[in-house]
Amino acid sequence: MKENENIRIKCSKVILVPYEACHVQKYHAWMESEELRELTASELLPLDEEYEMQKKWRLDNDKCTFIILDKNLYEGSQGDHCSREIAMVGDVNIFFSSDSHAEGEVEIMIAESSARGRGFGKEALCCMMRYAHEQLHTSCFISKIGFENGASLQMFHSLGFHEMSRSDIFKEITLSLEVSKNNSFETYASNYLIEIIK
Repeated sequence: MKENENIRIKCSKVILVPYEACHVQKYHAWMESEELRELTASELLPLDEEYEMQKKWRLDNDKCTFIILDKNLYEGSQGDHCSREIAMVGDVNIFFSSDSHAEGEVEIMIAESSARGRGFGKEALCCMMRYAHEQLHTSCFISKIGFENGASLQMFHSLGFHEMSRSDIFKEITLSLEVSKNNSFETYASNYLIEIIK
């Protein structure tokens, strides 16, 4: 999405940066994990296709993605976000069903095992939702989570998401949150700050 290509979002624990070509190698390495592919319902793509996918995400108006950086690791290293690969811990995405961006499907992945259980996922998700609500005018969020992904289900429920449906065929639960009824995500997006980076 072009709207987020020149911004960085800082919060207490994480920094969100646009998904750039310089991130693809590490992202591709993450996707070689069968466990991560199962948890995120993703498929392994050849590296050249991963680069094409990154370009598509940059240009398409119906997708927005950020790479999640560990703020402490980022601030303790040198260079721009492309040269601080050590700080990459995951990604957060939103897919829009219409040009109005009123409803968005959110996804979160903390790929680095050392970064799990530290609140990075919840904060990154809440920062993305706050960005989408305030900047893109998204008023409803949905998420599809596999039956086996207990940690994600617990996190989404803690933010006020409610079950809409479940699919035994796809083995996933669809959850939703309407901002007019619950904007608890703002509580977890503390020290939220958007910065221009280019």
